[in-house]
Amino acid sequence: MLALPFKSRLTFLESRFKNEYMDISLDFKKHSIYRIKESHQRIIACLDLLDESQIWLKPNSALNSMGNLVLHLCGNITQYILSTLGGAPDDRNRDAEFAAVGGKTKEELKTLFNFVIEKSIDTIYNCSDEELTISKKVQVYELTGVGIIIHVTEHLSYHTGQIAFLTKLLLEKDLGFYAGFDLNQKHPKN
Repeated sequence: MLALPFKSRLTFLESRFKNEYMDISLDFKKHSIYRIKESHQRIIACLDLLDESQIWLKPNSALNSMGNLVLHLCGNITQYILSTLGGAPDDRNRDAEFAAVGGKTKEELKTLFNFVIEKSIDTIYNCSDEELTISKKVQVYELTGVGIIIHVTEHLSYHTGQIAFLTKLLLEKDLGFYAGFDLNQKHPKN
């Protein structure tokens, strides 16, 4: 094996680490975007099954309507991704997301949600490695870009589950999210 001078070995290791780091960064963004798209598709599928009154129905005073949850997701994703990572103005009114008792049709909610998701995916995809590691203040938190994307992904997934549950409750039907998949498969032994 040919031994490299110390400076050459250091440069080689730095370039190898940088390439591995960039692969991890790209992989993180790819998987985050996949999960965001998955939740997005599930919420749209639920909205498509419901009529206007069902979307704005609050089953009790402790629960939010699906319309409120979509507005809340749009506000959260805009604040975290589009404003904090993307530099757009932060005009969020969180209280209004939960106070709404209508005001937007199903199609208007879907259009807004589609727009926010599309722009957030573009923002995540275009984040540099530096932007992923810099800490930024959002709400009461200090998060890196990675932390912001993790928050949005898990928060979106959490509310996707609530929307799916309410849809199943109202329609008394399976939503078919896993139709055609054998989820009983085991991990193969190496």
